Amino acid sequence: MRPVTERRTGGEGSSPPALAAVDLGATSGRVVVGRLESGRLAMEQVARFPNTPVPFTEGHGTEGLHWNIQALYGAVEEGLGAAVRSAPGLCSIGIDSWAVDYALLRGGRMLGVPYHYRDARSARGVELVHAEADGAELFARNGLQHLDFNTVFQLAAERESGFLDLADRLLLLPDLLAYWLTGRARAEATNASTTGLLSVADRTWDTELMRRLGYSPGLFADLVRPGERIGPFTAGVAERLGADRDRVQVTAVGSHDTASAVAAVPFETPDAAYISSGTWSLVGLELDAPVLTAQARAANFTNEGGVDGRVRFLRNVSGLWLLSESVRTWRDADRRPGAAGDGADLQELLDEAAKVEREVPVFDAADERFVPPGNMPARIRDWCGERGVRPPGSRAEVVRSILESLAAAYARTIDAAEELSGRRVRTVHVVGGGSQNALLCRLTARRTGRRVVAGPVEATAIGNLLVQARSAGLVSPEATLEDLRSIVRVSFPVTVYEP
Repeated sequence: MRPVTERRTGGEGSSPPALAAVDLGATSGRVVVGRLESGRLAMEQVARFPNTPVPFTEGHGTEGLHWNIQALYGAVEEGLGAAVRSAPGLCSIGIDSWAVDYALLRGGRMLGVPYHYRDARSARGVELVHAEADGAELFARNGLQHLDFNTVFQLAAERESGFLDLADRLLLLPDLLAYWLTGRARAEATNASTTGLLSVADRTWDTELMRRLGYSPGLFADLVRPGERIGPFTAGVAERLGADRDRVQVTAVGSHDTASAVAAVPFETPDAAYISSGTWSLVGLELDAPVLTAQARAANFTNEGGVDGRVRFLRNVSGLWLLSESVRTWRDADRRPGAAGDGADLQELLDEAAKVEREVPVFDAADERFVPPGNMPARIRDWCGERGVRPPGSRAEVVRSILESLAAAYARTIDAAEELSGRRVRTVHVVGGGSQNALLCRLTARRTGRRVVAGPVEATAIGNLLVQARSAGLVSPEATLEDLRSIVRVSFPVTVYEP
């Protein structure tokens, strides 16, 4: 690993340089401060806040599902203010979030409230886009797996409604927050790669496809790559945060949270797969070039952009969303008057699930019925009933069924990735929240037949911070991803599960 240079600014007694990661997930967000100390990364969470989608009544009495982006931005500013106060040496911030969702603007002002990717309107967008370019052509152009909520489909629904015609700028959500902080509109490349409108060949905007679909290329901001500077805070933001405009830069990172998470996977050898386990499970390999074969498309794999031009060859697999929605359903039921629920404490449920000896059903976690919010235990029962399979009975059995089904989906996906890429997989790295779920990790090792290395939990924030550290000169500018991962390995413990 190239040497880490712990750059100091100012004179004797000045504060050591610090970085802040704004890490936004589908259910919560947080701000994490990081510092490099003796070649290790130390982190401190200074703010955490909920991210709760909101349904709004729209035309014809229908409800649309949206992100409460104004509240989210207010929480981000409060969190950054806490970062400034806790780290006087703050020199950079980076923002990551989920993919595909966006805001439309006109004259710098936001038009409406951004839609949530789980909103049902995207199905109509798929029909409209496929009338102009079928799935095979789209895969050849963008390398992405088909997901109804990819930005390219969402925009078709916007265009049909006439709303797209009002806009002169589109920004994905981490780019929107960076714009509100700096006044500079940019499109970070890893997140742009999830839109379906970035060429997989050269990672530039596919303006020809945009025109065919009726999307003005002028809507889309100039691209920036992870590590490039976006700019300083505006004067108003700096004043509200108490920040030094001349010192703090907003830096592009892997703004798709999975890109940042994969950057922090502590790979030691190339014969390894990763599972970024959270609301979704992103399961795949890091490659140097995309896999664009008909077989890869048929298997619904995607080729998303990674840090330093790497390719994230992966498939989206339903994740801990199934578990969290089940727990939410049970807690709602237990709050009803006269309810006699048997408890919905997650850790207790996991402990009981580990003791389940009765065989539980392994269902298809990728079934579309499990994508929208709702009563997951009832949907699992319905799936089983349609196939004449005995459904899980107790809550512990439901939990065990979910985790067995996820582990089976991981095994199928890793086997397919191995076959499609020609790369042998001997180790599976699990990062993110799911790495703390010991039962899920044990089941993954058992069903994949491979060694599972679990951790770090905070991979997304770690990857965000390390890209900033290299940009800020706290790590050698020539440091490779492998060098950055060496810092991860010495900074954060992992747990190993043998098959």
